[in-house]
Order: sequence, then C-alpha cells, then structure tokens
Amino acid sequence: MKHKTFFWFVLPSSVAMLLFIFVPIISVVVQSLHVEHEQVIISVENCGPFGCTQATTIDQEATKKLLEAEPLGRFSGFDTYADRNHLAVEDVSQAWDKADNWRDFGSQILNLPFYKAMSFTLAYTFIVTPLVLIVGFIIAVAVNGAVKAIRGPIIFFSLLPMMVTPLVGSLIIFWMVDARGVLGSMLQVLAGDPELSVKASTPLTWVMLMFYGVWHSAPFAFIVYYAGLQTVNQDTLESAMIDGANRWEQIRYVIIPHLLPLTTFIALMQLMDNFRVFEPIVSFAASAHATSLSWSIYNDLGGEVRQLSSAAATSVLTIIGVAILLSPVLIRTWRDFSRK
Repeated sequence: MKHKTFFWFVLPSSVAMLLFIFVPIISVVVQSLHVEHEQVIISVENCGPFGCTQATTIDQEATKKLLEAEPLGRFSGFDTYADRNHLAVEDVSQAWDKADNWRDFGSQILNLPFYKAMSFTLAYTFIVTPLVLIVGFIIAVAVNGAVKAIRGPIIFFSLLPMMVTPLVGSLIIFWMVDARGVLGSMLQVLAGDPELSVKASTPLTWVMLMFYGVWHSAPFAFIVYYAGLQTVNQDTLESAMIDGANRWEQIRYVIIPHLLPLTTFIALMQLMDNFRVFEPIVSFAASAHATSLSWSIYNDLGGEVRQLSSAAATSVLTIIGVAILLSPVLIRTWRDFSRK
C-alpha cells in the first residue's frame, strides 16, 4: 500500500482517537493537578435594636472572580495524588514505621480508601479474567463437539447472559442470593446456618461479584473461541488422531496453540474491562464490602460536593494501572510479531 493511500486510510480513525481518547485524557490529567478554589469568607456585622452581632458569609462576588480568573481551580501539582484518598504517602509512611510485620502493615494499608479499592480491583481482575478464558473455552469446545441438531439452542442459552442487560442480570442474581432467594436458601442449608447472609459477609460478597463477572463475560470468550474453532485445520486433527492422540492431546497440542492469538485478544479485552469493574458493585449495592477504582470515581462525582480533582486523579491512576496490566501481553505480542 502506498504511503499516501495508507495516510488517507488511517486518517479518520486517527482523528477520532485524537478527539475522543487523547484529548480527554490530557484534560483529565490537567484537571487532576488543580483543586477547587477555597470559598472567600467575609465577616459581616449585623446591628439591631438589641446591639450588633458578627456573622460570617460567603463572598459570592469574590468567589466568582476567582472562578473567572482560574476556571480549572487552584493549581496544586501532585498534592491530590499524595493525599489520604489516593496514594496516601504520609499514611503509608506512618504505617510502615508502626507496623510490626508485613501482615500488620497490610491490614493498615487496606483500611485506606485507595488501597482498599485497589485490592478488590486486582483480586477481581486476576480471578475473573482466567476463569472467563477457561469457562469460555470449555463451552466452545463442548458446543463444537455437540450434535448439530442441538447446537443452535445450546449457543442461544450460552449467549443469554451477554444479551441480558447488565443491570437486569445483576439484579436477578442479587435476588437469587438473598436470604429468601434460591441460592441464598441453598447456602443456608449447606452451611447449616439459617442466619447466613451473602450480603452481610465480605468474602461471600466478593465471591458473588466474581461469579457475576464470570457469568456475564464468559459468553464473549465462548463466541470468539467458537469462531476460532471453525478455522482449525481438520487435516492436522486427523493426522493427530492417526498418530494415536486422544481428545485431550488434540486439544492441548493442536487446538490450544491455534487459538493462542484469540486468547491474547480476549485476555486484553477482559483485563481492561475487569480492571474498570463498576456495574456489579452498584447493582449489588456492595460498596460496604467491596469498592473499586471506578466506583471511587463515581463516588467522587456524586453527591452534593463534586470532587473533580479527586475523580480526575483516580482516573489517571486507573489509566496507569490498565497500562501496566496490558504491557506484558503487548510486549509478548510485539515480540511474536517481530519474529515473523
């Protein structure tokens, strides 16, 4: 392809990425370096028949002038990143000095908002992602080997979690794990504890959220793997069968290597999605037991006081986290591409 042709070919997508990805990221980074202006307080003397009293009030005119002069707010540098709601540099240093061992240090750190959110985010990402790959692959292999007459209905029911609106799907599971629901009652019987409540237990809440994550995302992995299975060279499989390879050996030495590029693609997509986990926490009303980085951003932007700089700083840290997670996979993919 000629350079001129290639330029016009990639220009629309490049402009779209510049406008909708690069520029917003730069805007968020700039916002994270600024904090809201402090309100200008003035003292007013109110005099009446019984004497004078002093009262404080906000000088609306002066505050308005500050906003007009510096719309982004007051420049604070990296102070927002270092405060207690984010990296908590001072608190971490104090915890390190006071801690007797690593366990004590970890328990103190996990009480801080950012590290508490990070702990669940990482646990969710590194547990849900491989489970989605494994479950999706197993379903794809099973469907591919099923009789054609029942293959259509199986595909339909396998894709059902992905077709259901995330909020509706999470609410269905939320009701099922309730103490009066099917799963909740079953867990009470199995545990022998009629007072057992998934919603009141932090470990069980984490399990519930991760179960939902696998249930909702596995159909995506399934459909990608199933499409990839249609491209497997049948001559290679027949040769493996002639050489005495059983079903597991065919999967291990023929199918899995063939689907490795698709595995990389699914892993990249799932890492990005799972690291930004948000909907399950809101849908399950699980913020008392589990918070994520995305939920922290939502929490900063909600309520009466919108903490824009705090939300921007958490967004930047989330972007950095996603980049760190994706870097090993991207480096490996680049090396494999360079060898060809």
